[in-house]
Amino acid sequence: MNAQVRSRPLAAPDSLPPLVVDLDGTLVTIDVLQESLLRVATTRPWRLPRVFSRLRHGKAAFKQAVAEQVEIDPAHLPYSETFLTWLREQKKHGRELWLVTGSDRRVAKAIADHLGLFDEVLASDGQRNLTGVRKAQVLAERLAERGFVYAGNSWVDVAVWAKAQGAVVVNASWRVRSAAAQTTRVEREFPARSPLRAWLRAVRPHQWAKNLLLFVPLITAHRFFEWPLLLIVAVMFVAFSLCASSVYLLNDLLDLDADRRHPTKKHRPFAAGDLSVVAGLVGTVVLLVAAFALAAMLGWWAMAGLASYYALTVAYSGWWKRVVLVDVIALAVLYITRVIVGGMVVSIPISQWLLGFAGFVFLSLAFTKRYTELRRATERGAEKAHGRGYLTADLPIIGMCGIAAGFAAVLVLTLYVNSEAVLKLYSSPLLLWLWVPIILYWLCRVWLMAHRGELDDDPVVFAARDPTTYALAAVVVTILIVAAWVPPTAFPPVIR
Repeated sequence: MNAQVRSRPLAAPDSLPPLVVDLDGTLVTIDVLQESLLRVATTRPWRLPRVFSRLRHGKAAFKQAVAEQVEIDPAHLPYSETFLTWLREQKKHGRELWLVTGSDRRVAKAIADHLGLFDEVLASDGQRNLTGVRKAQVLAERLAERGFVYAGNSWVDVAVWAKAQGAVVVNASWRVRSAAAQTTRVEREFPARSPLRAWLRAVRPHQWAKNLLLFVPLITAHRFFEWPLLLIVAVMFVAFSLCASSVYLLNDLLDLDADRRHPTKKHRPFAAGDLSVVAGLVGTVVLLVAAFALAAMLGWWAMAGLASYYALTVAYSGWWKRVVLVDVIALAVLYITRVIVGGMVVSIPISQWLLGFAGFVFLSLAFTKRYTELRRATERGAEKAHGRGYLTADLPIIGMCGIAAGFAAVLVLTLYVNSEAVLKLYSSPLLLWLWVPIILYWLCRVWLMAHRGELDDDPVVFAARDPTTYALAAVVVTILIVAAWVPPTAFPPVIR
Protein backbone atom coordinates (compact mmCIF):
# COMPACT_ATOMS: atom_id res chain seq x y z
CA MET A 1 0.00 0.00 0.00
CA ASN A 2 1.79 3.11 -1.26
CA ALA A 3 1.08 6.59 -0.01
CA GLN A 4 -0.19 9.11 -2.53
CA VAL A 5 0.56 12.77 -1.86
CA ARG A 6 -2.33 15.11 -2.72
CA SER A 7 -0.79 18.27 -1.29
CA ARG A 8 2.34 18.70 0.74
CA PRO A 9 2.67 20.83 3.91
CA LEU A 10 4.56 24.05 3.31
CA ALA A 11 6.27 24.11 6.70
CA ALA A 12 8.45 21.81 8.76
CA PRO A 13 6.55 19.28 10.92
CA ASP A 14 7.47 20.98 14.18
CA SER A 15 5.80 24.21 13.05
CA LEU A 16 2.63 22.53 11.79
CA PRO A 17 -0.59 22.22 13.77
CA PRO A 18 -1.00 19.02 15.80
CA LEU A 19 -1.87 15.90 13.84
CA VAL A 20 -4.95 14.23 15.33
CA VAL A 21 -5.22 10.53 14.52
CA ASP A 22 -8.32 8.35 14.58
CA LEU A 23 -7.93 4.74 15.72
CA ASP A 24 -10.43 2.34 14.13
CA GLY A 25 -9.83 1.89 10.43
CA THR A 26 -7.09 4.54 10.44
CA LEU A 27 -4.25 3.78 12.81
CA VAL A 28 -5.34 0.15 12.89
CA THR A 29 -7.11 -1.45 9.94
CA ILE A 30 -9.84 -3.02 12.09
CA ASP A 31 -12.81 -1.92 14.19
CA VAL A 32 -11.69 -2.77 17.73
CA LEU A 33 -15.27 -2.77 19.09
CA GLN A 34 -16.45 -5.31 16.50
CA GLU A 35 -13.56 -7.66 17.18
CA SER A 36 -13.87 -7.30 20.95
CA LEU A 37 -17.57 -8.10 20.78
CA LEU A 38 -16.85 -11.14 18.62
CA ARG A 39 -14.30 -12.34 21.15
CA VAL A 40 -16.84 -11.99 23.98
CA ALA A 41 -19.42 -13.90 21.91
CA THR A 42 -17.03 -16.77 21.20
CA THR A 43 -15.25 -17.05 24.54
CA ARG A 44 -17.73 -15.75 27.13
CA PRO A 45 -21.18 -15.80 25.51
CA TRP A 46 -22.93 -15.89 28.90
CA ARG A 47 -21.71 -12.33 29.50
CA LEU A 48 -23.37 -10.90 26.40
CA PRO A 49 -26.70 -10.06 28.10
CA ARG A 50 -24.84 -8.06 30.74
CA VAL A 51 -22.81 -6.25 28.09
CA PHE A 52 -25.82 -5.37 25.93
CA SER A 53 -27.77 -4.22 28.96
CA ARG A 54 -25.33 -1.30 29.16
CA LEU A 55 -26.72 0.05 25.89
CA ARG A 56 -29.53 1.67 27.86
CA HIS A 57 -26.88 3.99 29.29
CA GLY A 58 -25.58 4.94 25.86
CA LYS A 59 -23.05 3.69 23.33
CA ALA A 60 -20.08 4.92 25.38
CA ALA A 61 -21.19 2.77 28.32
CA PHE A 62 -21.61 -0.17 25.96
CA LYS A 63 -18.07 0.26 24.61
CA GLN A 64 -16.75 0.41 28.15
CA ALA A 65 -18.59 -2.79 29.06
CA VAL A 66 -17.12 -4.61 26.06
CA ALA A 67 -13.61 -3.34 26.81
CA GLU A 68 -13.88 -4.63 30.38
CA GLN A 69 -14.46 -8.17 29.09
CA VAL A 70 -11.44 -8.52 26.79
CA GLU A 71 -7.73 -7.80 26.84
CA ILE A 72 -6.38 -6.21 23.67
CA ASP A 73 -2.81 -7.12 22.76
CA PRO A 74 -1.50 -4.00 20.97
CA ALA A 75 1.63 -5.83 19.78
CA HIS A 76 -0.36 -8.06 17.44
CA LEU A 77 -2.95 -5.64 16.08
CA PRO A 78 -2.90 -4.98 12.31
CA TYR A 79 -1.64 -1.43 11.95
CA SER A 80 -1.74 0.65 8.78
CA GLU A 81 1.97 0.17 8.34
CA THR A 82 2.70 2.82 5.71
CA PHE A 83 0.68 5.38 7.64
CA LEU A 84 2.36 4.38 10.91
CA THR A 85 5.80 4.80 9.33
CA TRP A 86 4.82 8.29 8.22
CA LEU A 87 3.58 9.10 11.75
CA ARG A 88 6.93 8.07 13.16
CA GLU A 89 8.65 10.38 10.70
CA GLN A 90 6.38 13.24 11.74
CA LYS A 91 7.10 12.54 15.40
CA LYS A 92 10.83 12.34 14.76
CA HIS A 93 10.76 15.83 13.25
CA GLY A 94 8.92 17.24 16.25
CA ARG A 95 5.27 17.26 15.17
CA GLU A 96 2.74 16.89 17.98
CA LEU A 97 0.53 13.80 17.64
CA TRP A 98 -2.83 13.18 19.30
CA LEU A 99 -4.79 9.93 19.37
CA VAL A 100 -8.50 10.80 19.44
CA THR A 101 -10.94 7.93 19.04
CA GLY A 102 -14.45 6.72 19.67
CA SER A 103 -13.04 3.49 21.12
CA ASP A 104 -13.00 3.08 24.88
CA ARG A 105 -10.17 4.80 26.75
CA ARG A 106 -8.86 1.47 28.07
CA VAL A 107 -8.20 0.32 24.50
CA ALA A 108 -6.82 3.64 23.28
CA LYS A 109 -4.44 3.95 26.24
CA ALA A 110 -3.06 0.44 25.74
CA ILE A 111 -2.34 1.11 22.06
CA ALA A 112 -0.85 4.54 22.73
CA ASP A 113 1.43 3.15 25.45
CA HIS A 114 2.59 0.39 23.11
CA LEU A 115 3.44 2.75 20.23
CA GLY A 116 4.88 5.56 22.34
CA LEU A 117 4.03 8.16 19.70
CA PHE A 118 1.19 10.25 21.07
CA ASP A 119 1.39 13.38 23.20
CA GLU A 120 -2.32 13.28 24.08
CA VAL A 121 -5.01 10.57 24.13
CA LEU A 122 -8.73 11.34 24.05
CA ALA A 123 -11.29 8.53 23.89
CA SER A 124 -14.78 7.46 24.90
CA ASP A 125 -14.94 7.16 28.69
CA GLY A 126 -18.20 5.38 29.47
CA GLN A 127 -20.21 8.61 29.44
CA ARG A 128 -19.07 10.51 26.35
CA ASN A 129 -18.99 8.79 22.96
CA LEU A 130 -16.18 10.58 21.15
CA THR A 131 -17.21 10.21 17.52
CA GLY A 132 -18.43 12.41 14.67
CA VAL A 133 -19.82 15.80 15.65
CA ARG A 134 -18.91 15.37 19.32
CA LYS A 135 -15.30 14.61 18.43
CA ALA A 136 -15.25 17.68 16.20
CA GLN A 137 -16.60 19.88 19.01
CA VAL A 138 -14.06 18.62 21.56
CA LEU A 139 -11.14 19.16 19.18
CA ALA A 140 -12.37 22.60 18.19
CA GLU A 141 -12.49 23.56 21.89
CA ARG A 142 -9.15 22.01 22.86
CA LEU A 143 -7.25 23.24 19.80
CA ALA A 144 -9.15 26.43 19.00
CA GLU A 145 -6.04 28.63 18.81
CA ARG A 146 -3.59 26.18 17.29
CA GLY A 147 -5.83 24.35 14.88
CA PHE A 148 -5.28 20.75 13.85
CA VAL A 149 -5.00 18.33 10.94
CA TYR A 150 -7.15 15.22 11.25
CA ALA A 151 -6.38 11.70 9.98
CA GLY A 152 -9.49 9.58 9.46
CA ASN A 153 -11.09 7.04 7.18
CA SER A 154 -14.90 6.99 7.47
CA TRP A 155 -17.95 9.04 6.63
CA VAL A 156 -18.42 10.21 10.25
CA ASP A 157 -14.97 11.81 10.06
CA VAL A 158 -16.25 14.39 7.56
CA ALA A 159 -17.71 16.34 10.51
CA VAL A 160 -14.22 16.48 12.07
CA TRP A 161 -12.57 17.50 8.80
CA ALA A 162 -15.02 20.41 8.62
CA LYS A 163 -13.35 21.82 11.78
CA ALA A 164 -9.80 20.93 10.74
CA GLN A 165 -7.16 22.87 8.82
CA GLY A 166 -6.31 19.83 6.78
CA ALA A 167 -7.01 16.15 6.26
CA VAL A 168 -4.99 12.97 6.09
CA VAL A 169 -7.14 10.30 4.45
CA VAL A 170 -6.32 6.70 5.35
CA ASN A 171 -7.93 3.46 4.07
CA ALA A 172 -10.98 5.36 2.83
CA SER A 173 -13.52 4.69 0.08
CA TRP A 174 -13.69 6.99 -2.93
CA ARG A 175 -16.81 8.70 -1.50
CA VAL A 176 -15.00 9.55 1.73
CA ARG A 177 -11.92 10.72 -0.16
CA SER A 178 -14.09 12.97 -2.32
CA ALA A 179 -15.92 14.38 0.73
CA ALA A 180 -12.63 15.10 2.49
CA ALA A 181 -11.28 16.96 -0.55
CA GLN A 182 -14.43 19.08 -0.76
CA THR A 183 -14.33 19.85 2.98
CA THR A 184 -10.70 20.83 3.58
CA ARG A 185 -7.19 20.62 2.18
CA VAL A 186 -5.93 17.03 1.88
CA GLU A 187 -2.41 16.91 3.22
CA ARG A 188 -1.75 13.25 2.53
CA GLU A 189 -3.57 10.14 1.37
CA PHE A 190 -2.93 6.48 2.14
CA PRO A 191 -5.21 4.38 -0.10
CA ALA A 192 -6.85 1.14 1.03
CA ARG A 193 -6.17 -2.28 -0.42
CA SER A 194 -8.62 -3.69 -2.96
CA PRO A 195 -11.60 -5.34 -1.18
CA LEU A 196 -12.18 -7.59 -4.20
CA ARG A 197 -8.73 -9.12 -3.89
CA ALA A 198 -9.28 -9.50 -0.15
CA TRP A 199 -12.53 -11.40 -0.73
CA LEU A 200 -10.89 -13.69 -3.27
CA ARG A 201 -8.21 -14.52 -0.74
CA ALA A 202 -10.75 -14.98 2.05
CA VAL A 203 -13.00 -17.50 0.25
CA ARG A 204 -9.89 -19.46 -0.89
CA PRO A 205 -11.07 -20.79 -4.27
CA HIS A 206 -7.84 -22.82 -4.55
CA GLN A 207 -9.16 -24.95 -1.67
CA TRP A 208 -12.15 -26.00 -3.77
CA ALA A 209 -9.89 -28.58 -5.39
CA LYS A 210 -10.53 -30.79 -2.35
CA ASN A 211 -14.17 -31.08 -3.40
CA LEU A 212 -13.16 -32.93 -6.59
CA LEU A 213 -13.28 -35.96 -4.28
CA LEU A 214 -17.05 -35.89 -4.86
CA PHE A 215 -16.37 -37.27 -8.34
CA VAL A 216 -14.37 -40.27 -7.08
CA PRO A 217 -17.37 -42.66 -6.80
CA LEU A 218 -18.31 -41.91 -10.43
CA ILE A 219 -14.77 -42.70 -11.54
CA THR A 220 -14.31 -45.87 -9.51
CA ALA A 221 -17.73 -47.17 -10.62
CA HIS A 222 -16.81 -46.44 -14.26
CA ARG A 223 -19.83 -44.13 -14.69
CA PHE A 224 -18.05 -40.82 -15.14
CA PHE A 225 -19.46 -40.29 -18.65
CA GLU A 226 -23.09 -40.62 -17.63
CA TRP A 227 -23.97 -36.96 -18.09
CA PRO A 228 -27.04 -36.75 -15.82
CA LEU A 229 -25.01 -38.17 -12.93
CA LEU A 230 -22.06 -35.94 -13.78
CA LEU A 231 -24.31 -32.86 -13.70
CA ILE A 232 -25.68 -33.82 -10.26
CA VAL A 233 -22.20 -34.18 -8.81
CA ALA A 234 -21.11 -30.93 -10.49
CA VAL A 235 -23.92 -29.05 -8.74
CA MET A 236 -22.93 -30.71 -5.48
CA PHE A 237 -19.34 -29.63 -6.11
CA VAL A 238 -20.43 -25.99 -6.33
CA ALA A 239 -22.56 -26.37 -3.19
CA PHE A 240 -19.66 -27.92 -1.25
CA SER A 241 -17.31 -25.18 -2.47
CA LEU A 242 -19.63 -22.40 -1.33
CA CYS A 243 -20.15 -24.19 1.99
CA ALA A 244 -16.39 -24.61 2.42
CA SER A 245 -15.79 -20.91 1.74
CA SER A 246 -18.45 -20.07 4.33
CA VAL A 247 -16.58 -22.16 6.89
CA TYR A 248 -13.25 -20.62 5.90
CA LEU A 249 -14.67 -17.18 6.67
CA LEU A 250 -16.05 -18.37 10.00
CA ASN A 251 -12.80 -20.14 10.85
CA ASP A 252 -10.75 -17.01 10.13
CA LEU A 253 -13.04 -14.96 12.35
CA LEU A 254 -12.69 -17.44 15.19
CA ASP A 255 -8.90 -17.67 14.75
CA LEU A 256 -8.06 -13.96 14.60
CA ASP A 257 -5.74 -13.96 17.60
CA ALA A 258 -3.93 -17.16 16.62
CA ASP A 259 -3.56 -16.05 12.99
CA ARG A 260 -2.00 -12.73 14.00
CA ARG A 261 0.72 -14.59 15.87
CA HIS A 262 1.42 -16.88 12.90
CA PRO A 263 4.22 -15.86 10.47
CA THR A 264 2.11 -16.37 7.33
CA LYS A 265 -1.52 -16.51 8.49
CA LYS A 266 -1.24 -12.98 9.86
CA HIS A 267 -1.62 -11.80 6.25
CA ARG A 268 -5.07 -13.38 5.88
CA PRO A 269 -7.73 -10.73 5.07
CA PHE A 270 -9.45 -10.70 8.48
CA ALA A 271 -6.25 -10.99 10.49
CA ALA A 272 -4.72 -8.15 8.46
CA GLY A 273 -7.86 -6.03 8.75
CA ASP A 274 -8.51 -5.95 4.99
CA LEU A 275 -12.05 -7.18 5.69
CA SER A 276 -14.20 -6.33 8.70
CA VAL A 277 -15.81 -8.69 11.18
CA VAL A 278 -19.29 -7.61 10.06
CA ALA A 279 -18.44 -8.25 6.41
CA GLY A 280 -17.14 -11.69 7.34
CA LEU A 281 -20.29 -12.62 9.25
CA VAL A 282 -22.52 -11.46 6.39
CA GLY A 283 -20.39 -13.35 3.85
CA THR A 284 -20.54 -16.49 5.98
CA VAL A 285 -24.35 -16.46 6.00
CA VAL A 286 -24.75 -15.59 2.32
CA LEU A 287 -22.42 -18.35 1.13
CA LEU A 288 -24.02 -20.92 3.43
CA VAL A 289 -27.55 -20.07 2.28
CA ALA A 290 -26.46 -20.28 -1.37
CA ALA A 291 -24.84 -23.67 -0.75
CA PHE A 292 -27.96 -25.16 0.82
CA ALA A 293 -30.15 -23.64 -1.89
CA LEU A 294 -28.14 -25.56 -4.51
CA ALA A 295 -28.26 -28.77 -2.46
CA ALA A 296 -32.03 -28.40 -2.09
CA MET A 297 -32.31 -28.61 -5.88
CA LEU A 298 -30.91 -32.15 -5.66
CA GLY A 299 -33.16 -33.39 -2.87
CA TRP A 300 -33.08 -34.27 0.81
CA TRP A 301 -30.11 -36.64 0.59
CA ALA A 302 -27.97 -33.91 -0.88
CA MET A 303 -29.02 -31.50 1.86
CA ALA A 304 -28.34 -34.14 4.52
CA GLY A 305 -24.88 -34.78 3.08
CA LEU A 306 -24.06 -31.08 2.95
CA ALA A 307 -25.39 -30.57 6.49
CA SER A 308 -23.19 -33.43 7.76
CA TYR A 309 -20.15 -31.94 6.07
CA TYR A 310 -20.91 -28.49 7.48
CA ALA A 311 -21.43 -29.82 11.02
CA LEU A 312 -18.16 -31.76 10.90
CA THR A 313 -16.27 -28.78 9.50
CA VAL A 314 -17.59 -26.39 12.14
CA ALA A 315 -16.80 -28.91 14.88
CA TYR A 316 -13.27 -29.23 13.53
CA SER A 317 -12.77 -25.47 13.24
CA GLY A 318 -14.26 -24.76 16.65
CA TRP A 319 -12.88 -27.56 18.82
CA TRP A 320 -11.30 -30.66 17.27
CA LYS A 321 -8.34 -28.96 15.60
CA ARG A 322 -6.99 -28.05 19.05
CA VAL A 323 -7.12 -31.63 20.35
CA VAL A 324 -4.02 -33.76 19.78
CA LEU A 325 -4.59 -36.65 17.29
CA VAL A 326 -8.34 -36.01 17.21
CA ASP A 327 -7.60 -33.20 14.76
CA VAL A 328 -5.86 -35.39 12.18
CA ILE A 329 -8.55 -38.07 12.42
CA ALA A 330 -11.21 -35.37 11.96
CA LEU A 331 -9.40 -34.06 8.87
CA ALA A 332 -9.33 -37.55 7.37
CA VAL A 333 -13.05 -37.98 8.12
CA LEU A 334 -13.80 -34.69 6.38
CA TYR A 335 -12.05 -35.89 3.23
CA ILE A 336 -13.85 -39.24 3.34
CA THR A 337 -17.18 -37.47 3.84
CA ARG A 338 -16.75 -35.84 0.44
CA VAL A 339 -16.30 -39.25 -1.16
CA ILE A 340 -19.33 -40.71 0.65
CA VAL A 341 -21.60 -37.77 -0.26
CA GLY A 342 -20.41 -37.95 -3.88
CA GLY A 343 -21.68 -41.52 -4.04
CA MET A 344 -24.82 -40.81 -2.03
CA VAL A 345 -26.23 -38.12 -4.33
CA VAL A 346 -26.03 -40.43 -7.37
CA SER A 347 -26.92 -43.66 -5.49
CA ILE A 348 -23.55 -45.33 -6.03
CA PRO A 349 -22.51 -47.57 -3.11
CA ILE A 350 -19.06 -46.90 -1.69
CA SER A 351 -16.94 -50.04 -1.41
CA GLN A 352 -15.09 -50.93 1.75
CA TRP A 353 -11.88 -50.96 -0.29
CA LEU A 354 -12.33 -47.34 -1.35
CA LEU A 355 -13.16 -46.26 2.21
CA GLY A 356 -10.13 -48.06 3.61
CA PHE A 357 -7.72 -46.75 1.01
CA ALA A 358 -9.03 -43.18 1.16
CA GLY A 359 -9.10 -43.20 4.94
CA PHE A 360 -5.42 -44.11 5.28
CA VAL A 361 -4.31 -41.78 2.47
CA PHE A 362 -6.06 -38.79 3.98
CA LEU A 363 -4.89 -39.69 7.46
CA SER A 364 -1.34 -39.66 6.13
CA LEU A 365 -1.90 -36.27 4.48
CA ALA A 366 -3.44 -34.89 7.68
CA PHE A 367 -0.33 -35.94 9.58
CA THR A 368 1.72 -34.26 6.82
CA LYS A 369 -0.13 -31.00 7.45
CA ARG A 370 0.65 -31.11 11.17
CA TYR A 371 4.24 -32.21 10.50
CA THR A 372 4.80 -29.18 8.27
CA GLU A 373 3.33 -26.80 10.87
CA LEU A 374 5.47 -28.29 13.65
CA ARG A 375 8.59 -28.18 11.51
CA ARG A 376 8.11 -24.47 10.85
CA ALA A 377 7.45 -23.85 14.54
CA THR A 378 10.72 -25.64 15.31
CA GLU A 379 12.58 -23.41 12.86
CA ARG A 380 11.18 -20.36 14.67
CA GLY A 381 12.44 -21.73 17.99
CA ALA A 382 8.92 -22.24 19.39
CA GLU A 383 8.12 -25.03 21.83
CA LYS A 384 4.65 -25.68 20.44
CA ALA A 385 2.48 -24.95 17.43
CA HIS A 386 0.31 -21.96 18.27
CA GLY A 387 -3.40 -22.81 18.38
CA ARG A 388 -2.72 -26.56 18.35
CA GLY A 389 -2.14 -29.11 21.08
CA TYR A 390 1.20 -30.33 19.73
CA LEU A 391 4.70 -29.71 21.00
CA THR A 392 7.57 -29.32 18.58
CA ALA A 393 9.13 -32.32 20.37
CA ASP A 394 6.27 -34.38 18.87
CA LEU A 395 7.69 -33.91 15.36
CA PRO A 396 9.33 -37.38 15.03
CA ILE A 397 6.26 -39.32 16.23
CA ILE A 398 3.96 -37.30 13.95
CA GLY A 399 6.20 -38.18 11.04
CA MET A 400 6.21 -41.87 11.92
CA CYS A 401 2.41 -41.97 12.29
CA GLY A 402 1.92 -40.26 8.95
CA ILE A 403 4.32 -42.49 7.05
CA ALA A 404 2.76 -45.59 8.62
CA ALA A 405 -0.70 -44.45 7.53
CA GLY A 406 0.60 -43.95 3.99
CA PHE A 407 2.02 -47.48 3.81
CA ALA A 408 -1.27 -48.82 5.23
CA ALA A 409 -3.06 -47.17 2.30
CA VAL A 410 -0.70 -48.89 -0.14
CA LEU A 411 -1.35 -52.21 1.63
CA VAL A 412 -5.13 -51.76 1.23
CA LEU A 413 -4.61 -50.98 -2.45
CA THR A 414 -2.51 -54.13 -2.85
CA LEU A 415 -5.25 -56.25 -1.28
CA TYR A 416 -7.87 -54.59 -3.47
CA VAL A 417 -6.16 -55.32 -6.79
CA ASN A 418 -6.03 -58.98 -5.74
CA SER A 419 -9.72 -59.15 -4.69
CA GLU A 420 -12.82 -60.55 -6.39
CA ALA A 421 -14.29 -57.02 -6.64
CA VAL A 422 -11.64 -56.15 -9.22
CA LEU A 423 -12.56 -59.10 -11.41
CA LYS A 424 -16.12 -57.76 -11.75
CA LEU A 425 -15.05 -54.29 -12.85
CA TYR A 426 -11.90 -54.80 -14.93
CA SER A 427 -11.17 -56.83 -18.01
CA SER A 428 -7.42 -56.89 -17.32
CA PRO A 429 -7.13 -56.52 -13.53
CA LEU A 430 -3.42 -57.39 -13.37
CA LEU A 431 -2.65 -54.00 -14.91
CA LEU A 432 -3.86 -52.39 -11.69
CA TRP A 433 -0.70 -53.59 -9.97
CA LEU A 434 0.95 -50.66 -11.72
CA TRP A 435 -0.99 -48.40 -9.36
CA VAL A 436 0.94 -49.67 -6.36
CA PRO A 437 4.41 -48.24 -7.18
CA ILE A 438 2.84 -44.99 -8.43
CA ILE A 439 0.91 -44.35 -5.21
CA LEU A 440 3.89 -45.48 -3.14
CA TYR A 441 6.17 -43.09 -5.00
CA TRP A 442 3.76 -40.15 -4.62
CA LEU A 443 3.26 -40.62 -0.87
CA CYS A 444 6.98 -41.04 -0.23
CA ARG A 445 7.69 -37.96 -2.33
CA VAL A 446 5.19 -35.88 -0.31
CA TRP A 447 6.82 -36.96 2.95
CA LEU A 448 10.31 -36.33 1.63
CA MET A 449 9.32 -32.80 0.61
CA ALA A 450 7.70 -32.26 4.02
CA HIS A 451 10.92 -33.36 5.72
CA ARG A 452 12.92 -30.94 3.57
CA GLY A 453 10.53 -28.07 4.34
CA GLU A 454 9.44 -27.78 0.70
CA LEU A 455 5.75 -28.51 1.28
CA ASP A 456 2.89 -26.05 1.73
CA ASP A 457 0.85 -26.11 4.93
CA ASP A 458 -1.88 -28.06 3.14
CA PRO A 459 -0.67 -31.08 1.12
CA VAL A 460 -3.97 -31.34 -0.80
CA VAL A 461 -3.54 -27.77 -2.04
CA PHE A 462 0.06 -28.63 -2.89
CA ALA A 463 -1.17 -31.59 -4.94
CA ALA A 464 -3.61 -29.34 -6.80
CA ARG A 465 -0.67 -27.15 -7.90
CA ASP A 466 1.96 -29.82 -8.46
CA PRO A 467 2.71 -30.80 -12.10
CA THR A 468 4.16 -34.14 -11.01
CA THR A 469 0.91 -35.00 -9.24
CA TYR A 470 -1.07 -34.22 -12.40
CA ALA A 471 1.25 -36.38 -14.49
CA LEU A 472 0.94 -39.33 -12.09
CA ALA A 473 -2.84 -38.89 -11.91
CA ALA A 474 -3.02 -39.01 -15.70
CA VAL A 475 -1.06 -42.29 -15.67
CA VAL A 476 -3.35 -43.74 -12.99
CA VAL A 477 -6.49 -42.81 -14.97
CA THR A 478 -4.96 -44.22 -18.17
CA ILE A 479 -4.26 -47.50 -16.42
CA LEU A 480 -7.85 -47.57 -15.13
CA ILE A 481 -9.28 -47.02 -18.62
CA VAL A 482 -7.06 -49.62 -20.24
CA ALA A 483 -7.65 -52.20 -17.51
CA ALA A 484 -11.42 -51.65 -17.62
CA TRP A 485 -12.21 -51.48 -21.32
CA VAL A 486 -9.36 -52.99 -23.34
CA PRO A 487 -10.05 -56.71 -23.83
CA PRO A 488 -7.56 -59.10 -22.23
CA THR A 489 -6.78 -60.67 -25.60
CA ALA A 490 -4.88 -57.48 -26.47
CA PHE A 491 -2.23 -58.33 -23.86
CA PRO A 492 0.24 -61.18 -23.42
CA PRO A 493 -1.16 -64.13 -21.44
CA VAL A 494 0.94 -63.24 -18.40
CA ILE A 495 -1.10 -60.07 -17.63
CA ARG A 496 -4.58 -61.24 -18.65
